[in-house]
Amino acid sequence: MKISVLIALLMGAWACHPLVSHAADLSAGETKAQVCAACHGPAGVSTQAEYPILAGQPAQSIAIALFQFREGNRKNPLMSPMAATLTNKDLNDLAAYYAAQKAPPPRSTMSEALATQGRALSVQYACVACHGAKLQGQQQMPRLAGQHRDYLRAQLLAFRNGQRMDLDGTMTSAAQSMAAQDVDTMADYLAALPTE
Repeated sequence: MKISVLIALLMGAWACHPLVSHAADLSAGETKAQVCAACHGPAGVSTQAEYPILAGQPAQSIAIALFQFREGNRKNPLMSPMAATLTNKDLNDLAAYYAAQKAPPPRSTMSEALATQGRALSVQYACVACHGAKLQGQQQMPRLAGQHRDYLRAQLLAFRNGQRMDLDGTMTSAAQSMAAQDVDTMADYLAALPTE
């Protein structure tokens, strides 16, 4: 009897977790995303290099990022207050909406030398282990391919300098071992990767 009660409690807790899909509503997500467009652009296609492109990101990665901002585990003077009042349903609606949008093609190109060096660094720092072989993102890991160079560089530096942490420390550990030149090379390489 006690085991069945424990199982029921655990299942109930999991069902309430913000990262479990509660029948996300794309239409509601689109409506809620209108306020986000000022920085992240229409349909999540930011044209401002300091703000990430959300279009085509894995839904779970967006939900986790919003959850971290809401809970104060990730801080940003613009995003923290925006996320503070989001409900779990809001997180999932927004995540589903942005995940359903088409990621734009990369805005930059790369030389063969950058492609070779970037590929080697993405293996050396184990980027491909979590973000996928083509760095398209998967599940809770965001797509890095085609993201804005300035945003990527800022985030890598924040992880490297201990100003940003991730849930399990994997990204923090990888970035802290990066040489300064490698941060720039990776940002250039990732920004030029195809988004499909």
